[in-house]
Amino acid sequence: MSELVTSSSLKEFFKSILEEVIRRQRVVIAELTEFYLVNLLADFATTDKLFSQEQEGRKDHEPLAVLYHQALLQEREARIRTLRRLGDVSLYKAGFFAGSLQASAVGADYYIQMGGTAYGHVADLSPAAGFADVYRELCAKFRALVEVLEEIAARGMVQGGPSGTLKVYESWARTGSNKLERVLVDAGMLTPKGHMPN
Repeated sequence: MSELVTSSSLKEFFKSILEEVIRRQRVVIAELTEFYLVNLLADFATTDKLFSQEQEGRKDHEPLAVLYHQALLQEREARIRTLRRLGDVSLYKAGFFAGSLQASAVGADYYIQMGGTAYGHVADLSPAAGFADVYRELCAKFRALVEVLEEIAARGMVQGGPSGTLKVYESWARTGSNKLERVLVDAGMLTPKGHMPN
């Protein structure tokens, strides 16, 4: 049985969980930055939006370094779009696919560096625009926001059933992440000291 999810209810869901996780992790962000992140999460909730975004008539599957290089060769408006896309994809992938990035040729740190740099350039290219402060904050707090998204992803996996819970547990066992441990404790899979419940 499938359930139709409206765009507004998806945004409400992400707003609620984002507020909960940033409060729990003590990450302070501006309201406009939160608005940006809620829209980013809602947009990328559809996998085809993440993996097959059309950008200027072509599929955008290029590695981050290639996108960055292309952005540097573009005119200002196209450069802003490409760099914003690079930042968005980097943030989402580093947060939601942290486990798979650990086994890749480039790890999460690569995505964090590229994404933060991209957002910084967008802020510099559009200093008078209303969102310049948002991009500055995304740049400055990129790593913290990746951790927020990682916890959101882990919560979703645990709610998805036993196989998702096992993946979160394996990731926690490998990394010792306090955030993943908290998700497993909340789900009743661990006691607060990191042991399986009886």
